[in-house]
Amino acid sequence: MANRRWSGTAHCRQIRCHVLPLIDRGTHTCTEGVAVDSRCDYACDKGYEMEGDRTRTCLDEGVWSGIEPTCTDNDPPTIKCPTSRVRLAGPGRRTARVSWEPPVVKDTTGATLTEVTLIGQEPGSDFKEGIHVIRYKVYDHARNKAACKFIVRVAVRRCPMLKAPLHGYLACSSDRNNYGAVCDHHCDGGYERRGTQTRVCQFNRSWSMSAPVCVIMEINTEVTTAAALLDQFYEKRRLLIVSTPDNSNQYYKLQNIMLQRAGCGLDLREVTVIELIGQYPREVGRIKDRQLNSEVIEELRQALRISRRYFSMVLLDKHGVDHERFINPTTSEEFYSIIDTYLMEEEERQRLEKKIDYCD
Repeated sequence: MANRRWSGTAHCRQIRCHVLPLIDRGTHTCTEGVAVDSRCDYACDKGYEMEGDRTRTCLDEGVWSGIEPTCTDNDPPTIKCPTSRVRLAGPGRRTARVSWEPPVVKDTTGATLTEVTLIGQEPGSDFKEGIHVIRYKVYDHARNKAACKFIVRVAVRRCPMLKAPLHGYLACSSDRNNYGAVCDHHCDGGYERRGTQTRVCQFNRSWSMSAPVCVIMEINTEVTTAAALLDQFYEKRRLLIVSTPDNSNQYYKLQNIMLQRAGCGLDLREVTVIELIGQYPREVGRIKDRQLNSEVIEELRQALRISRRYFSMVLLDKHGVDHERFINPTTSEEFYSIIDTYLMEEEERQRLEKKIDYCD
């Protein structure tokens, strides 16, 4: 300038970059702070991976090279399930109660994980016979997933399946042949059991005792009272008492033919036929070919009010109760319908359905 001085003023300023901010879940260290050529290295916390530039340098322009990195959790957690296990069902049961400790869960970041999901039955519950797959899954805070599984097998010890006795049937508890199951042997009406009634499936997979048999019931026709005769059939057989003035009665002849044809079906329905034929003193009472005492005949007529003057029939249930009376010949289908509908319980009806083809 004219006054021989320089205009303005000047000074030198060191070029610096701005202070780098801290990154979430990570740190950085710099060689020269924020000075030019300072190098900053980034590192992520344990369990996190870096995305972006690991190193940034302060440039001559006062800006940092690259872009700020981020630390992300890409590693799934670890989960360890309990070991697989086998349990035996207890006596008389088809299930077993099974328990286990919760799975061991760890996150690579060291964080506490609570979002553990069970897929399957809860520990401490009853499991049915068979194989059950129990699964667990867990998510960390970054929604990374880990899963594991193990097997629970419930075994039921079983005996060979019992066969019903000939002319009889079984009534079994639980699942019929599992350990602890109890089977009662029953005989059809008209048959008596010889041997033990109850058998139990044991732990060694065998049945207790020996199998009983059903033998035909022996009817004592030499008794001298009607009560003694009827007691033999109580809760075992139904009775159809046929009365006719004489064996030439047309109704009796026709009915006799139909009863012969219905014999198998009546036997399946546990019906015994008693015939009272003729007039005193030549009256005959019989069960098939076995004769009844004259006093028994008279007591039957008195107790059940059965007339000698005309053809009639009386159907008694297994308790000796007069259930139905007939004064005309009756077909087997009518007998069957009455017995099946009114004199049988559902369990007996189901057993009959399994044997109904026998008569064919």
